Amino acid sequence: MAGCSSGNEPVTSTGAGSTSLPGITTRGLGTVTRTPNAVTVVIGVQTRAQSAKGALDANTGKATALIDVLKSKGVAAADLQTSQLSVNPTSDSATGRITGYEVTNQVTAKLHDIGAAGGLIDAAGEAAGDAVRLQQLAFSIDDDSASRAQARADAVRQAQAHAKQMADAAAPVPIEPGAQELAVMVEVVYAIDQ
Repeated sequence: MAGCSSGNEPVTSTGAGSTSLPGITTRGLGTVTRTPNAVTVVIGVQTRAQSAKGALDANTGKATALIDVLKSKGVAAADLQTSQLSVNPTSDSATGRITGYEVTNQVTAKLHDIGAAGGLIDAAGEAAGDAVRLQQLAFSIDDDSASRAQARADAVRQAQAHAKQMADAAAPVPIEPGAQELAVMVEVVYAIDQ
């Protein structure tokens, strides 16, 4: 047979499908309790005046005094941020007529010395007077990477213990490989000499 040729068709196999090995899936939870070593304080200054400019000017003076006090109490520039500034009209509830303006300026400060938080709040109150508003106080851990690593390791140990407990309690699962069918289809074209 001269001039015999065939295409490059792929060989396909059909079988029972993929098989997965038996296994156990477990979860573990690790928790670590640590004493916070930082505190974040959100302190606001709120002022009112008949004009927006008057309210802004009054607020600027008190907010500047507040920020100066925070810096003097050891809050680093990187740990000090203006987190909100708003100017809103105030109105008479009966008539709806605008009666003035209210300005709110919030500053977020992070202290790495929790013991200094009380003194800082007192000093902020003295600096801004009746315009001061303590909005939030939240404790945190500065670098929690070691604690997270410990919690993760505890979670893995717990998951491993659960898996071992289940494996010990479970009877072996019988597994039979059975048979798989492999099929190959080929298409061949022959040239015939004349």
